[in-house]
Amino acid sequence: MPIDPTQPYDDNNIFARILRGELPSKSIYEDEHVLAFHDINPLAPTHILVIPKGPYVSWDDFSEKASDSEIAGFVRAVGKIARDEGLVDQGYRILANVGLNSGQGFRTYMRISSAGARLDRCWQDRRLQNEGLP
Repeated sequence: MPIDPTQPYDDNNIFARILRGELPSKSIYEDEHVLAFHDINPLAPTHILVIPKGPYVSWDDFSEKASDSEIAGFVRAVGKIARDEGLVDQGYRILANVGLNSGQGFRTYMRISSAGARLDRCWQDRRLQNEGLP
C-alpha cells in the first residue's frame, strides 16, 4: 500500500521496527547513519535496501531535512555496498520511489539491485498480482 510522503513520520513503520531490532533483517552494512539489508522478497539476484537511520518519510524529506553528514554518509554507503557486493563490474541500479504514484510503500530507502533488473516493472507486476488484477 503506497504511503503519503506528506504525512508525519510513523514510528511504527516496518523500517523503524527493523532499526529498533523488533523485526529481523539480514543486515550487510551498518554505520552511524545507515542500515543496509537484503530484501526479504527480492526482485533481482541482488536486491539490497539501504535506509537512513533518521526519521525521514521520503527521499524528498531526507534531501530537505537530513544533515550534510547524513546525506554524504548515505551516498557513500550506497557506493561502498555496491563495491562490497561485487556489483560495480557488472553494473547495478539504484532506485528510490517517492510518493503515492511512484510505488513508495515504506519510509525513505534506496534499492541497490543487479544490472538489468527492471524493478519498476517488477513492482508493478507484484502490485497488480496482490490486488488480484491481471
